[in-house]
Amino acid sequence: MLEINEIFGPTIQGEGKLVGTPSIFIRFGKCNFSCKGFNVEYETPSGIKKCACDTYYAVDTAFKDTWTKYQSHKDILDEVNKLSKKYNYKIDIVITGGEPLLYWNKQEFQNLLQYYINKGHKVTIETNASLNLNFEYDYQKDILFSMSVKLSNSLEPLKKRVNKETLKKILTNTKESYLKFVINKDSLEVAKDEIKDILADIPRCDVFLMPMGDTAIEINKNCQAVIDMSIENGYKYCDRLHIRIWDNKRGV
Repeated sequence: MLEINEIFGPTIQGEGKLVGTPSIFIRFGKCNFSCKGFNVEYETPSGIKKCACDTYYAVDTAFKDTWTKYQSHKDILDEVNKLSKKYNYKIDIVITGGEPLLYWNKQEFQNLLQYYINKGHKVTIETNASLNLNFEYDYQKDILFSMSVKLSNSLEPLKKRVNKETLKKILTNTKESYLKFVINKDSLEVAKDEIKDILADIPRCDVFLMPMGDTAIEINKNCQAVIDMSIENGYKYCDRLHIRIWDNKRGV
């Protein structure tokens, strides 16, 4: 069974290496993190107030009654086809969450990935890259892993949030996968050291820094400091275009 929070698009990819690219998003429910340090305030359906990341509705199981349970990947293909059928090009498919790698070992999840890769779509998996995984099939090596490794500003424990073996495995088995880190201006020095520690033990790859914030106003508070940090350390700055345009509105 695959639990899907939402399927939406076509829209543009708002962050990372393929920013601006027309894409359809398949957002899976469930995550192994909550990232309370990102300070996005929300209220559960039962009225409990919490803090987490900006996709709390796909992370917190308090929202699970709003997720759709798919027994077959073919039903997901049908939903995506409804959104993409009028376009005459291979639109990018973004598998996101939550944490989609929680489903990596499920056959229907692999069937979904294999279908889109074999059909010539660019497939991105947006992941925190903290879970163990194995590469068993050639098509898996064509996936673009956008690895948003969490730093201490997430308030997740180090041993849970950084899995260097998984980072090595992904970067060794794929060609274009990359790291991205969410930074706020108050954590620059700590973040710099944490990133250097991660990069010291893994293969070289592109590294993107993104400003923390779930609204354009919050991004503006952090972006200049993150740009400066990118220039100082030779990383790539990436804004969060979807939030610039739509704040944290869903389904766009």
